[in-house]
Amino acid sequence: MKVMSFNTQHCLNYIERKIDFQIMADAIRKCDADIVGLNEMRGDGTHPEYTAQTEKLSELTGMDNYFFAKAIELSHGPYGNAFLSKIPIIRVENIPIPDPNPKKYSGYYETRCLLKAVLENGVTVLVSHFGLNRDEQENAVKTVLENLAEEKCVLMGDFNLLPDSDILLPIRERMKDTADFLKDRTLSFPSDKPDRKIDYIFVSHDIEVISADIPPIVASDHRPHTADLNI
Repeated sequence: MKVMSFNTQHCLNYIERKIDFQIMADAIRKCDADIVGLNEMRGDGTHPEYTAQTEKLSELTGMDNYFFAKAIELSHGPYGNAFLSKIPIIRVENIPIPDPNPKKYSGYYETRCLLKAVLENGVTVLVSHFGLNRDEQENAVKTVLENLAEEKCVLMGDFNLLPDSDILLPIRERMKDTADFLKDRTLSFPSDKPDRKIDYIFVSHDIEVISADIPPIVASDHRPHTADLNI
């Protein structure tokens, strides 16, 4: 099974700076993934650019199983994570990540969520986009740990953390980082000239990682992260 994590920046073409569903769909098809976790996706809203983006990518990629998980309602419409799958979804839920209270830092805060899907083949998939502040990230890790499946579990998304962050240690104790199988390309952001890795695919220990890649695709501001798995 091939897995893909992709922050689409609400399907904004990184070079042309316009909403471009086709370039995002082309990136997904090029990676030929069976399941795709998406970050920074919009839903239907009051502004013309707030449309059912997940449904549109489902149509363009032929991945008939999909779900949009709203994290926050912005002035023009909903924003959050999404999931595309060639494998039927048995059940899916949108789990809120608690906002820090009180907030410990002066930076930008945004409510986040965890998308949790159970597939017909028995795999549990978790998709999230962590916040920018440490207390947000710690709450996200706690929420992830509370929802991990002990077997056949995949966790992916933009975590806004570098690989050596101590915040990721509790996840590393429970799961394998597919980045250990990366070869030539190990950075994911920004897509044109990446200088850091903040996108991840973790798997439970019973899943064999065959290979992993961060292909040099410039569609969004993030490069996609992929992993070939033996379930």
